[in-house]
Amino acid sequence: MSRRVSDARLVAYDVLRDVDERDAFANLALASHIRTARLDGRDAGLATELAAGTLRNQGRYDRIIELASGRPTDKIDARTLRVLRLGAHQLLAMRTATHAAVNESVELQRLGANPKAAGFVNAVLRTITRETPEAWDERVGESARNLDEAIALRTSHPTWIVRAMRDALRAEGRDDELAALLDADNASPAVNLVVLPGSPVDAETAAVLGTDTEIDRIIEADGVSPIGMMLSRGNPADAIDAIDSPPGTIRVQDQGSQLAALALTGATPVQPNERWLDLCAGPGGKTAILAAEAAMQGASLRANEVTPHRADLVRQATEAFPELDIVSFDGRDDDAFGGDERFDRILVDAPCTGLGALRRRPEARWRKQPSDLPELTALQGELLDAAVRHLTVGGVLAYVTCSPHRAETRVVVDGLLKQHPELRELDAKAVLQSAARQPLDLAGEHLSAQLWPHRHNTDAMFVALIERVA
Repeated sequence: MSRRVSDARLVAYDVLRDVDERDAFANLALASHIRTARLDGRDAGLATELAAGTLRNQGRYDRIIELASGRPTDKIDARTLRVLRLGAHQLLAMRTATHAAVNESVELQRLGANPKAAGFVNAVLRTITRETPEAWDERVGESARNLDEAIALRTSHPTWIVRAMRDALRAEGRDDELAALLDADNASPAVNLVVLPGSPVDAETAAVLGTDTEIDRIIEADGVSPIGMMLSRGNPADAIDAIDSPPGTIRVQDQGSQLAALALTGATPVQPNERWLDLCAGPGGKTAILAAEAAMQGASLRANEVTPHRADLVRQATEAFPELDIVSFDGRDDDAFGGDERFDRILVDAPCTGLGALRRRPEARWRKQPSDLPELTALQGELLDAAVRHLTVGGVLAYVTCSPHRAETRVVVDGLLKQHPELRELDAKAVLQSAARQPLDLAGEHLSAQLWPHRHNTDAMFVALIERVA
């Protein structure tokens, strides 16, 4: 293709196409296209910002495009709309020079989309340049049918998600934090690393070893997880390679996920020869932490993942623990538990809407619908019922979702406790506070804990701890 369009923009366009047409995950598509195009660090960063930023702000940009073009986006060719979204992101959210954003968008339209619409792209983007982002946001708000839709459009969240987030915050008495939460969803998250328990180096030592003296400290032992680190810039693979630790003991993982795994092992004192189960293990990040903890504390761990290819990801994530028993069954079936076997600790990291990870998976907000909830919550309840059947008396069950939606959090837990009088809820807030590196602002009257991106700089992980008492 012509060099009139930068490789970074071509990669970003290809990612948007894959997300639209192939239901690709943006982060995986980005990594693949960056490798294929052999982008250097600077261009890889630009392609990432173009693709991820455009996806995060897609709802807002679509309304601005409609106002600037005078036509609804569903009447614009999908290829052309992708070009317009990328152009809008450069004009409204980046420091890209106006002429570069417009001209390269027009060339991208000619090369990769519909050449006949190049004039249309030029006209729409030049219309966008005539007003400030603040002025466009004012027009966007005025175009909304109600206040919730105005908030949704300005913050680029579907209206139903805005309402769900407000409900979850209101349950904690914190609905005044809605704007901060939605802003956090639209911010590029820092890369978080985990040092598995029992590794030759701890997080503080690893951060020093991974420091490049020429560019100062790029890794900090910081964040809420005691085994977590934060990468300020650069390629995480390069940072990990710079640390003298066995392969697989340091990897990328959100610190909320780290704390969720540690909650299960820290809920009660571990007794000799305990048996643990990770019921929904894929892709294996929490499994690796549990495997490391089990190795340290003399427990055994079984990991089940219903999807065979995700079970392979669990195997890759836990290569350092060859003794781990990894199987692939439906978590509602006895086969997942080895028949009639019972376990002292069970993690149910249940399939969910993933609304807690919108900052890392920006495309997810446009794929999920309220109609997805009934099937998901039914599955969550069935997985928990199966886990309870295989939990020993005195055993602990951790119910975890990467979602703050109350239908997937407290509603599920309250239903489980009502259905099973042999269970009692433990104080997950106290357990997480005890495990965390720094004090956690955990609000609400319930014993379960909800983490938040705007408050804890983690994904919005929900953790409930349940003990079987009879």
